[in-house]
Order: sequence, then structure tokens, then C-alpha cells
Amino acid sequence: MGKRKIVQEANPTSNTIIAAYSSTHINYFTRRYAMPGKAYFHKHDEAFKQLLDPDSSIKLLLEVEEYPFAHEAGVFFADTDDLFITSNRISTRTDGPYVQISRVNFGEKPFVEELKGPSLDIPMGNGGINYNDGVLFCSQGSMTTPSGLYWMSRSPPYQSHCLISDFYGRQFNSLNDVVVHSDGSIWFTDPIYGYEQGYRAKPELPCQVYRFDPSNKSIRAMADGFGRPNGISFSPGEKVIYITDTDWIHGDGTTDGMRPSSIYAFDITYHSGQPFMTNRRLFAMAADGIPDGIKCDMDGNVYSGCGDGINVWSPGGVLLGIVKIDGGAANFCFAVEVSSGSFAENLIGIGCYSPKTTLCSAYGQQYDLSSTIDNCHPKDGLFSATTQVRDTSS
Repeated sequence: MGKRKIVQEANPTSNTIIAAYSSTHINYFTRRYAMPGKAYFHKHDEAFKQLLDPDSSIKLLLEVEEYPFAHEAGVFFADTDDLFITSNRISTRTDGPYVQISRVNFGEKPFVEELKGPSLDIPMGNGGINYNDGVLFCSQGSMTTPSGLYWMSRSPPYQSHCLISDFYGRQFNSLNDVVVHSDGSIWFTDPIYGYEQGYRAKPELPCQVYRFDPSNKSIRAMADGFGRPNGISFSPGEKVIYITDTDWIHGDGTTDGMRPSSIYAFDITYHSGQPFMTNRRLFAMAADGIPDGIKCDMDGNVYSGCGDGINVWSPGGVLLGIVKIDGGAANFCFAVEVSSGSFAENLIGIGCYSPKTTLCSAYGQQYDLSSTIDNCHPKDGLFSATTQVRDTSS
């Protein structure tokens, strides 16, 4: 499909923008709280106002009708205005499902470029992060290629190589999301969605969280006891790590209301000079759908893409408010001086937050955010528009 022109260029009115994109499981979410065809802020706590700016901005930027191109990753590079994303699972090829890796550029003439080579070399790409001047992807693997962590250059010809693909000889299940600690170690989650969706063999490992140290190639299992560990993020200062458990929904789309759709917090403590995930506790539960992607701002507030949009909790687990997006939001990223935004499978939109709050993304960058989302019509693509904030009480 090559490059596809962005439908409507954005005129960003803020320094920083939040990018969010809808869930793979958009059809399975119970959208009890999502207003059809709308995106707006829903205030649950007065503290949410401190994150909002009176001037809202959201516009349609990119829409791709053919397939759900914006699902995971969302790795932004401010110096080139590039946003790297992975699609939802696509099943149009005779040789099995695949995931399309794309580069969205927000320069003077914005476009989206489908990266054919990396999409083949990094089987079923999923979560990603800025790493060593490139993109570190989670590859979910296939029946013939193990799941693993892959580094990809962010410039043509987008060369890539695998960092790790097993736990001392036992293959990972289907790596989902990844974050990098300031000490250089790489932490990632490993659920079994690949097996459930038919493109991975029977699991050889429990659903766990791992830590990989590139300096000495050591790999440790850090936490178990999850149904399907998914999103992962450190708090400011890296004293707490958050893991989302999306066991509520299985790979075939079936749901079980008795299973977790929750965020768990762990303290990072050190013993014999090594980090451990301790003091596991339930931090929050998604009221609608599952908490997928997760990140923190510099004040420690926690953001997660859920079935009704981007939910925001205080560091104490109090729901402050929701960036309501019809159909929900699986993932999101923070960007600077570019019109990226809220991803809704075939749409990507913009949401900017108040300059009063500095946000820290899971991609190892820190940004000041400065505006808000209101009316929009997300489905599958990139969007933005200008409007006023509507505070709605719960």
C-alpha cells in the first residue's frame, strides 16, 4: 500500500500531544459509558481539572479504511516528527495472519509509510519503545519464528535484529509490551494471546513479567500469577512498576467478567544489588473493557487505554477522569510539537493536556502537555479538531 496521504493536516495549538489508539478488541468492549461518535473529557474528581486546559484541540489527521492500522507501539521521535505504530492482526494473506508496521510522518507534507521489510522480519510486532536511537519492538512470533525483542533502525532501510527470543531455551509465549529502566535493563510482559489466536504453538512458559539486561545478556522472571500480563510502566523515580492484567478477554474474543481487567502495582526493592518486584497490590480496575497500554505522568498519575477511552488515576488509585473515546483506546503515546493523537484502530487523533502537568512517557522521554480533547468521531485513523472542554460529572 506504500505511502498514504493524511486526510487533514493538523494545526497543533500546544507543545505536546497525547496519541491514543483503539483496542484490538474494539468489537468486544461493552461500551456502556462511551457516547457514540464523541470524544470528550469526563470528570470524576475535581483534581482532573488540574490536568485540563480551557482550550481544546482535536482534528481528523489520518483515516485508513482498509485495515486497523493503528493498534500498538506508538513510538514517537520529536527530531523527525515520526510516529512508529503496529497494526491489529490482519488475516488477508494465505500464509497466515500478519501485523503491519508503519511510520507516520508529521512534516510539512504528512504521510504514512508501510514498512514491508520490518513487518516480515519482526513477526506479529506489538508493543514498542524508543531505544538506542531506534525502535525496540515486542515480536509475538509465529509458528516458525520464536517470540522475542527486536531492535529496528528508524531510518531506511529499517534494518532489524533480535535481542532475545527465549528464557534459557524455553520459548516465550507472545511478548506484548516493553519498557526500559534507567539502568539500561529491559522489562516486558508475556501473555498467551498468540497461542489463543492460532499463530503460536502451545505455551512453554507461564504468563510472566521479565527483565533482560543487555549488558550481560541475563534474563530474569520478575513476577508471575497473572492471567494475561499486558501493559507495563514505571512510575517517576522508578520506585513503582505498574502491570495491566487483561485476563477479562481471551484471544478468541470471549470475555469472562470473573477474570481480572485490572492494574497491579509493585514496589521495586533491591536485594543483593538486584531489583525485585515486591508488595503486589491491586491499583485499579477498568470499569469498561480492559486496561491495555499504561503510562505515568511526572506527578505519578497513571493513564491507561480502556474500553471507554483513556482513564486517568491518581497515584493513590482514585479515578480522576476519562478521555472518552467511542469504542475505547488500547494504547497511546506522548508526543511533542506534532499532531499525533488518539488512535482508534483506523483513526489517530490528538489530545493535549495542560501545561501545568509534565508528562513522562514509557518511551523514556519527558514532555510538557498543553490542551484537551472534546468532540470528535473516532473509528480507524488519525483525527484532530478545535473545541471547548466539557466537564461532565459522573
